[in-house]
Amino acid sequence: MRIEFLGSGGAITTPRPGCDCRICTEARHKGVPYSRSGPALFVHGPDLLFDTPEEIKDQLNRSGVRQIAGCFYSHWHPDHIMGRRVWEMNKDWRGWPPRNRRTDIYLPQQVAADFRTRLGSWEHLSFLEGEGLVRLIELRDEDSVSIGDTTVRPVRLAEDYVYAFLLSANGRRLFIAPDELLGWKPPTSLRALDLAVIPMGVLEYDPFSGERLLAEDHKLLKIESTFRENLQIARSLEAKRVVMTHIEEPDGLSYDDLLVLEKRLGDEGLDLSFAYDTMFIDV
Repeated sequence: MRIEFLGSGGAITTPRPGCDCRICTEARHKGVPYSRSGPALFVHGPDLLFDTPEEIKDQLNRSGVRQIAGCFYSHWHPDHIMGRRVWEMNKDWRGWPPRNRRTDIYLPQQVAADFRTRLGSWEHLSFLEGEGLVRLIELRDEDSVSIGDTTVRPVRLAEDYVYAFLLSANGRRLFIAPDELLGWKPPTSLRALDLAVIPMGVLEYDPFSGERLLAEDHKLLKIESTFRENLQIARSLEAKRVVMTHIEEPDGLSYDDLLVLEKRLGDEGLDLSFAYDTMFIDV
């Protein structure tokens, strides 16, 4: 399996429109890897897409991906789903009779339920299914699906509206958690992975100086996991390699800052990288 990070940003991408801070200014000037678009990941081999942020069409064109066997949605939040119009591109607009493409859309149990009530997602995808452009496949929590030689199992997290995914193929195991690890403790069945992809989490403290960045009673700390908490998850997973993604612009760390932090964590014995748009990893 070859993993491609189409977008490594979070809900607030880099650069943020209208912001003239250090990292946004640098990102506008230098582009990738300093700029970060919305959260999306593609697994080459089984050719699977995970989530469709607003920028997904541009991300796919930049990547050169030509075939998508299926798309898995992790949860209903806008930064992960609002590019779903990309499936309209499956339509053959000129041929008659049309020779449309069709993509399988996999919706874990709670995601399917939330799509029926949030942001018009179910109505939109059902319309596209009626046009023959997608096929909606609902997965119960105990279900897994085989695509080629790859098995994908949704993993419901502690915040029970969101899912991670365990991919297994040819003796290799890849764990993808696009977002929302608050309160989650990895079960022993998820130890000793070949690669774990997890969100960075919000910076409660400056990772270099230790200075507190968020007030102790800040609302974010009640709804988001922190960088320190996610580092503990990274260690407990005992993966051969960990990559953190979903990197938020308000945390104020540039690509260069994260390289320095990577080295510091490596010196402490943790093989951890920070994702950037266009990053590839072979598993």
